Amino acid sequence: MNGDWLLRGRDGRLTVYLPSDDAVLCRAELAPGGPWEPPRRIGGDQRLLPGAAVGRGADGYAHLVAWRPTGNGQAGLVHSTHFRPRLAPLDWQPVGHPATKGDRTGTPAVAVDARGRAHVVAPTASGGLALRVQKEKGGWEPWRPPRRADGDANGAHDGNAGDGGNDTGDGHNAGDDADAEGAPGVRGAPVAVTAGSGRVEVYAAVPGGIRRWTQDEPAGPLVPAGRVDVPVRPDTLRALATSAEHTTCYFTDEHGELCAWRAGTEPVPLLAAAGPGPVSAVRCTIEGHDCTVLAQRSASGRVAFAAYPTEQEPAGAWWTESGPALPADARVALALDEHEELVAATLSPSAGTLRLTRRKDEPGLALRAWQEV
Repeated sequence: MNGDWLLRGRDGRLTVYLPSDDAVLCRAELAPGGPWEPPRRIGGDQRLLPGAAVGRGADGYAHLVAWRPTGNGQAGLVHSTHFRPRLAPLDWQPVGHPATKGDRTGTPAVAVDARGRAHVVAPTASGGLALRVQKEKGGWEPWRPPRRADGDANGAHDGNAGDGGNDTGDGHNAGDDADAEGAPGVRGAPVAVTAGSGRVEVYAAVPGGIRRWTQDEPAGPLVPAGRVDVPVRPDTLRALATSAEHTTCYFTDEHGELCAWRAGTEPVPLLAAAGPGPVSAVRCTIEGHDCTVLAQRSASGRVAFAAYPTEQEPAGAWWTESGPALPADARVALALDEHEELVAATLSPSAGTLRLTRRKDEPGLALRAWQEV
């Protein structure tokens, strides 16, 4: 799953979202901190393609996006909303294709703005990105590529998106539009995050660096908002709102260093990456201090944790490993429970094993024993 697949619902229960063959499954706590229900398939019998994404709004609702096959060599994006952990998610509804029609173009990302509108970001076949925003009263705005910095929409015309979106198009081919510097050559999955302003920001690895896009206005198009030249490994990006003013993009560079980057600054190496893949990151209070906690499956197979004062990377951080060795495909997620305390989960698709741990009620970042659920 692209995004934070361990989420807390508005009723305090935790939910995990996990891919399984041609579907996305969900599991939820029966009560906050209690036992877990068996996995449930989202959206009925619709068959999905690999590469789903999930995001959470400030209202606690989860939004999921995935590709589904629509014909021979054809695919379209679909969307579902999960209002409460114990309720069934809504059926998958079409969002369409950024180029009207075509095959799957890459792993999407999804973020939810301050007004509860899902923002779906999809790579295009030309190496760019396209954005589609959910309307407040149903349906979707047209697909749009990022605008030029001068406000021109790259020669694009919006066309007519219709109200519901469909798998055959919306009157506008975003996939053929370039951004201000031509198609940026997006490498790997983009990441989307909701900033403290409630607007959505997007980061993506491109040849020779990372690019950032943001919105000038709520639900508006994406506007280029900075680039950093750095040797980044694709599919290692993770973004987090770290203050009311800033989001931070975490990534692993080609030298194996885990780095943090905020717009207007240079990337800061934090520490050597514990293992491959992106980190999970969350802000939480530790002994009265605003801290950012990072977690990653380490090269040894165990989960490595690190914490440091939020946005104070020069303070330094170091890894501490926890739990048993996990399969190579295991992923780690972090969230806050109903008491705003840290909870971590690991999931191995091949083994089908979900494990959780929580922070102990004692100084520091001490964790309880891992429990399989």
